[in-house]
Amino acid sequence: MSAGRWALVLAGMAALAAACNRSPPPAGPGPLRIGLVGALTGPEAELGRVLRDGALLAIEQANADGGVQGRRLELLAYDSQGRPEQAASATVRLVTVDQVAFIVGGDTSGSTLAMAPVAARAEVPLVAPAATNPRVTREGGPYVFRVCFVDSFQGGALAAFARDRGMARVAVLSDVRSDYSVGLTDAFRRRFEALGGTVVAAETYGQGDSDFRAQLTRIKGLRPDAVFLPGYYSDAAAIARQARQLGLSVPLLGGDGWDSVAQLLNLGGESLEGSEFTTHFSADNPAGSVQGFLKDFHARYGRPPESGAALAYDAARVGIAALRRTGGKGGPALREALAATAGFTGVTGRITLGPERDAVKPAVVLRIQGGRAVFVAELPP
Repeated sequence: MSAGRWALVLAGMAALAAACNRSPPPAGPGPLRIGLVGALTGPEAELGRVLRDGALLAIEQANADGGVQGRRLELLAYDSQGRPEQAASATVRLVTVDQVAFIVGGDTSGSTLAMAPVAARAEVPLVAPAATNPRVTREGGPYVFRVCFVDSFQGGALAAFARDRGMARVAVLSDVRSDYSVGLTDAFRRRFEALGGTVVAAETYGQGDSDFRAQLTRIKGLRPDAVFLPGYYSDAAAIARQARQLGLSVPLLGGDGWDSVAQLLNLGGESLEGSEFTTHFSADNPAGSVQGFLKDFHARYGRPPESGAALAYDAARVGIAALRRTGGKGGPALREALAATAGFTGVTGRITLGPERDAVKPAVVLRIQGGRAVFVAELPP
């Protein structure tokens, strides 16, 4: 994170320290508040919106089931605009003004890393649905949990999948301004090279760039078997279009940042046909919990859920289950209850939070085929 961003995070922490000491939400007739922070506007707005929809469905279902000790749950969702410093500022408000029991978020690793010190100082658990960088729990402190797998697993699993498919020479085009993209690149490259593959190019861009032709032209000249694009769906779609325009027709590979499929296809169209990416959730899973979630989500929102919605649904449900075990108490009691989560049946898999507060679970590979994402394989941890 840049010095300027850290200054803003530290300013938010100072404001937190200046506020009166926060205690867990008091027992009483009022609602128990749950916070959510994600990009609701900006270039990655769909990431935050699907998180909000998944978490809200979980909360509405919990309220229909009696809430927590008879108390209603309320979701307060704030916009990070895709900016880590804004995510930290929103977290300050949630823990000091709104006094939430726990927070679902952020939607990216960079935002979650900025939120973590604020939440930890206030002793408010943070349950990350989609922050996959290993640093999130390693550096975020004991109040940070996640229900998603980590990039060290995701990147390595995708590298092994590529080698198993006979890909020996792969180029990478990554976002140097994204903790997520950098971490996923490192994990993929280490595993791919360890398995005897060669990364023939490691090209980069920065968030906000719109012209990738120079990097793609250099990559095309090296004749790779595939191109790995470890960014978010908006960049992946733009890069795919430009790659095809330049005649670069090799397969494109991605991570779970691609998994806002409706937006990905809306932006990238046929240029993405045949591309494959790792993610957390497949609607093809026949499990009753998954099919029930699909039915409920469609009834509530009139559309199928994205992977992010499924993850946020699980994150909120894991937090609510822990909150019920504490009788509605937040703070350290809720942290301990979350840490004890084992064998929780989620729609993205059975969730046990390990000693590092990470969920160990498989990934799935989806392929863009015929204008939709279809299941290809499951990659075990």
